[in-house]
Amino acid sequence: MATFIIRDVRVFTGEETFEKGFVYVSEGKIKATGSIDNVPSVSDVQVISKPGHTLLPGLIDAHIHADKGNPLALRQSFRFGITTVCDMHNEAANVRAMRILTKEPDTSDYKTAGNAATIENGWPIPVITAHDKSPETLAEIATWPKLSNKQNVEEFLDATQKENNPDYIKLMHESGKAMGAQFDYPTGDLQKIIIDAAHARGLLTVAHATSLEDTLTVLRAGVDGLTHTFYDQPPTPELIEAYKNNNAWLNPTLVAIGSLTKEGQPLQEKYARDPRGDGMIGEAERERKCRCMGFTTPTSKVEYAYESVRQLKKAGIDIICGSDSASPAVGTAWGLTIHQELYLLVTQGGMTPEEALRSATSVTARRFRFQDRGKLAEGLKADLLLVEGNPLADIDATLNLRGVWRDGVLCSIYEGKL
Repeated sequence: MATFIIRDVRVFTGEETFEKGFVYVSEGKIKATGSIDNVPSVSDVQVISKPGHTLLPGLIDAHIHADKGNPLALRQSFRFGITTVCDMHNEAANVRAMRILTKEPDTSDYKTAGNAATIENGWPIPVITAHDKSPETLAEIATWPKLSNKQNVEEFLDATQKENNPDYIKLMHESGKAMGAQFDYPTGDLQKIIIDAAHARGLLTVAHATSLEDTLTVLRAGVDGLTHTFYDQPPTPELIEAYKNNNAWLNPTLVAIGSLTKEGQPLQEKYARDPRGDGMIGEAERERKCRCMGFTTPTSKVEYAYESVRQLKKAGIDIICGSDSASPAVGTAWGLTIHQELYLLVTQGGMTPEEALRSATSVTARRFRFQDRGKLAEGLKADLLLVEGNPLADIDATLNLRGVWRDGVLCSIYEGKL
């Protein structure tokens, strides 16, 4: 493995910043980092000097879907500086394929829930089958859990631990209230059974919910984190207390919410056509990024999602960064959408650029118990992102991509450009 030093750069470790610093990488790990005054004198080591640049931990996308085992989920994400992705629902065969793929060069590392804790005809079955009734898709859905009681919850957890070795358990709690629809969804009691059983096995639990009522239900059931915020009404003091009672975190997926309400389309188009993405994203993916899901009621709006982030952040709730990128989730694109999400966290969510960057690095790693990444510190994985400019002052600079490394290995599209 390569041994090198990147120096004369601003270093954001995920927790602190050295305005002129270095990172020393050896054998895929970070060997040292800090102020340039302490850079080691080492012979026969490649030295990369990049004044005017910022070095950060590789970004973590806390919410993707590698639908049908699409390799772009890992390859395109990596090009955009995402060194770890968290898949939030996938069949065992696709999980196996992703875990094989992540061993190849130019891919993000892969974390997964495996199959989510689904019920008969519950989310996301109605929205998928409304657009895709292919035999392949129906065969995949037929393998999903159909949970209803403690016994089949335990059977599901036994099976998913054996087949998927999940990094967390994903719950689905979508009534359709914010979307102008009515879907079958679990009772709060069933969600509590799932959460308690997962916790008994040492597993974290995360949940999909997009209305205020659904969010409160899964919080009261004891979930560790939400994979969306809501957009059907403004946040309430009751919501903030529910998050505090659980010490729960929020991954708001503001870009996806904007696509659901169609209010995010102008910014989606701006990011899709940003020339800084040239050569890293295909035209089909760019086109999907420009479209909107449009699942909404006349009274639902993205401003409620923004306000939920502002209020929860002010109350001390951890906000983590994830995109909900997936092929069917038009308005999103693997890798690229994280940069738009960071921009929205700053411009609409009341976060500073540093807080937003923490939300995509050290905070996500801490909340998901990823102890080997998310920071630039001795002994951790050499997952690095180099950008030109200063994203701690201007969050838009995260798209000024100049280098991405996973385990100290540079993404091939940046070779010869440093």
